Amino acid sequence: MEITLKGDTNIESIPSIKDKALRINLNQNIYGTFSEIGAGQETVRQFFRAGGGSGTIAKAMSAYDKDFSDAIYGIEDDRRYVTEARLRKMLDHEINLIEQRITRDKHPHKMFFSYANTVATIDFAKKYKGHGWVGIKYQVDAEQDYNEIVLHIRFKENDARLQQETLGKLGTNLIYGAFYKYNEPRKLLRYLYDHLDKDQLEIDTINFSGPIFEDVDNRLMSLQLVKNGMTDAVMFAPDGNNVLPARVLYKKNILALRGSFRPVTKVNMDMYQKSLDMFIKESKVDEEKTQVIFEITLSNLRAEGEIDEQDFMDRARLLCSLGQTVLISNFQEYYKLVEYFSQYSKARMGLAMGVNNLVDIFDEKYYRHLSGGILEAFGKLFFKDLRVYLYPMQNDDGSLTTSNDLKVHPRMKELYKFFKYNGKVVDITDYDASTLNVFSRKVLSMISKGEDGWQKMLPEGVSSLIMEKSLFGCETEEIPNRE
Repeated sequence: MEITLKGDTNIESIPSIKDKALRINLNQNIYGTFSEIGAGQETVRQFFRAGGGSGTIAKAMSAYDKDFSDAIYGIEDDRRYVTEARLRKMLDHEINLIEQRITRDKHPHKMFFSYANTVATIDFAKKYKGHGWVGIKYQVDAEQDYNEIVLHIRFKENDARLQQETLGKLGTNLIYGAFYKYNEPRKLLRYLYDHLDKDQLEIDTINFSGPIFEDVDNRLMSLQLVKNGMTDAVMFAPDGNNVLPARVLYKKNILALRGSFRPVTKVNMDMYQKSLDMFIKESKVDEEKTQVIFEITLSNLRAEGEIDEQDFMDRARLLCSLGQTVLISNFQEYYKLVEYFSQYSKARMGLAMGVNNLVDIFDEKYYRHLSGGILEAFGKLFFKDLRVYLYPMQNDDGSLTTSNDLKVHPRMKELYKFFKYNGKVVDITDYDASTLNVFSRKVLSMISKGEDGWQKMLPEGVSSLIMEKSLFGCETEEIPNRE
């Protein structure tokens, strides 16, 4: 069923929040409930104020008291309320009530929806700025199954009242986009920030599901979040699905490996395994609470100035197939990555990297935008409980470069020595020498030329997946599988 409204002539103009709510209210077939916990009834307020809401708003409620909320939606296993599981219970419960109480015989064309949010605004001490889950479960055709859009937000404002107003605008944008922009999910994503600023709100996770979103890849939607500046990083679990970074990183010992992983090679996996073996032996590291992250920066996703989304999909698919958790970030500098992790954990962290990466860290050109220059960056990087695990580099003559003979700019020599001799940089010694001459760019070149032999440079199963899916331009009929 097409949703239209007469008089909607300029589709490029941004309607006001009131106009969006009014357009929803005036559509006689859109009908549903609002359930909001933790920040008042800020979204439904927009629809009440717009007018004409009697045909749209079936019910508005806020089960603010925890005991009352538990009585309606049940008790969560972790006893928490601002969670995705809680939000989904709210959406399901309210949709079920609509289906029970409103007969299709009387309302054959009604498109039911349930909008919900569960939110914690900024605390009185202003230590935690607040966050929340927001979602909608809805139909675009009375005879179709339900669709869902679920997202996680983090507030940036320092005032609870402002956060409430921001939430109300976001909720209205979401409902409007769900009904009027569902066929253009990328635009729907951008329109969530209509009449909002990115300094007010961060969206760090979003998932689309249902019949109208069958062709939507949620990983690509997450990439749009980073690309559009809506968040600094998004994360994918080994099953390939979006996951909330806070859920994965909270109070964990974190070991991170940054790379292009184009594709992931045996040397990448050797660096991972050997650095992890060293990391979990640290006295301050709990193996049971250790999380490994493979990180790709946005700059590594660019081809000729634009993000190559298919290339991104190829890399993420391969890493996830190896059972790894993948972070896509907007952090060009390592200290920003460490600062990001520090939001979620104060436990010891590790960075595994090659020689060239460590040399780059000591290059002053990356810190000219900081008033304190490289010293400010290093204060942010190494002030944390952090250790760098350095993988050696094989030179053309067969010799190795390690932390002992690594060459940095003369002005950086003493700074480098300070961190090395204070145990912040340690060498990976138990490496696999047979992988030192494996490079992603060499593998890519061989694939593009249709040459054989690149398969043995990759972890088990990766070459098969590359050929099966024709990744990185691989022509399967030309290349036999010789893993």
